[in-house]
Amino acid sequence: MKITSVECYLGEGALGGFVTLKINTDEGISGFGEAGLAYGNCSEAAFGQCQDFSKLIIGMDPFDTEKIWEHLHRHTFWGMGGGVVITSAMAAIDIACWDIKGKALNQPVYKLIGGKTNDSLRAYASQLQFGWRTLIEKNDSLTLLYDPKDYYDVVKDSMAEGYDAVKIDPVFAPTEEKSFAEVFATQGTQIRGCYRQHDLARSVERIAAAREAGGPDMDIIVEIHSLLDANTAAELGKALEPYRIMYYEEPTMPCNPSVFKHIKERCSLPLATGERSYTRWGFRQFFEDRTLDIIQPDLANTGGITETKKICDMAQVYDVGVQIHVCGGPIATAAALHVEATIPNFVIHEEHNANLLKKFKNAGKYYYAPKNGFYEVPELPGIGQEMSEEYMSKAKKVVIK
Repeated sequence: MKITSVECYLGEGALGGFVTLKINTDEGISGFGEAGLAYGNCSEAAFGQCQDFSKLIIGMDPFDTEKIWEHLHRHTFWGMGGGVVITSAMAAIDIACWDIKGKALNQPVYKLIGGKTNDSLRAYASQLQFGWRTLIEKNDSLTLLYDPKDYYDVVKDSMAEGYDAVKIDPVFAPTEEKSFAEVFATQGTQIRGCYRQHDLARSVERIAAAREAGGPDMDIIVEIHSLLDANTAAELGKALEPYRIMYYEEPTMPCNPSVFKHIKERCSLPLATGERSYTRWGFRQFFEDRTLDIIQPDLANTGGITETKKICDMAQVYDVGVQIHVCGGPIATAAALHVEATIPNFVIHEEHNANLLKKFKNAGKYYYAPKNGFYEVPELPGIGQEMSEEYMSKAKKVVIK
């Protein structure tokens, strides 16, 4: 089997502008992959990188996923240490190749990478500072929440669907209400370096409201999006200790893993990071320092199924749990489910609230969602997901032959 062409797609709009590709072969089997940079400000770069790397795999056998991964890593100059745009394009190609393998063998991907160790996957409702179903489906948009009472209500909303775990960023919304655009343009600026008491109190009040709504058995993940520095992250972490936090995600940016020691020494919360750490090399020091309790590799930006499985296996050696970071399109979600089904150190799956938007629901050929807080793994051949014809017809498209 040989790769004959690659179709690269860039969708429209924030959180819906998914960067995907479709690899075609001489045997008529095609596979879909995703570069996980639809959010933030790198989607055009990822779209271009997918085109650059697609030129290098024409004529290769999609079954040779290790060979293709090494080729893109070692023979492109920037592949070695090249950063998230590079590894996102590698991920898109890798996922698509695994999709082809599964379709060719008439097997779901999880059976090709070890089989299930988890029959169903516990999920959590993610990013509740932007609302949950009631608010989101009302206007088909995310809404930034300020008042602690709103955090109480949004947790109750998720619980009504059977979720017993949630994730909240209590610092993203400043104390005083501002426009969505202004908050995104200046996120975290007001709390770096000095956590004023009124800001700290409001952050804690939001989590306290969530704990009150969820009761003692609700697992609460606190997300910071790296908006704090090591000092203010430690200060907030200490203040949140009474609220039994499941883990403390991206308390500060992960580029200097040593600062996680500083946070860990000053508060007792379990620490997590991963969406801005790429490949095995990006996680190595965290494992050796054992500063993390949970890793959160994003399968669609850290090199795909091939690389993410290796990262998860490395984590198991250090008794570190895995929650794959999922904030992308239907392809990223499906691929993550296959890896999570196989790994013994799986902890929980992230169900992002952006998945409740119509643009996500309509982007895939199928719509998968948790039932009573648990996911079932797709049993269709390959990853069990494709981009919809509607989505692809509206997206920017470049074909590499």
